[in-house]
Amino acid sequence: MAAVTQTATPSMWSEEELAEVRGSLQSEIDELEADITRHESEIASGDVTQGAGDDQADAGAKTYEREREIALTLNARDLVAQNERAIARIDAGTYGVCESCHKPIGKERLQAFPRATLCVACKQKEERR
Repeated sequence: MAAVTQTATPSMWSEEELAEVRGSLQSEIDELEADITRHESEIASGDVTQGAGDDQADAGAKTYEREREIALTLNARDLVAQNERAIARIDAGTYGVCESCHKPIGKERLQAFPRATLCVACKQKEERR
């Protein structure tokens, strides 16, 4: 009878489940990078046409839109970094381990939020600070 080997991930994720999570995270990275490119293009095109002959309302609206595009770009970059970090944890065999207490992160939590680095208890402690 063959011995059953377990992965290093304590949440007992199967290799297929980890591959699915990894694929999902990579797909989201690809979508986010496309969004970033689009937002940066809109920001750059706004710089060229900015200002000439605008009244205060037009200038304010353009400033608002530019700041919105910048905020969306920064948010997308942050999500890309979080996804890349989750993929690195999958590759390292530490996906599903809380970075604070080193206990398993609940599988349901990771299914709902695959970028989670903290278990629920440690996340609640962090938010109280």
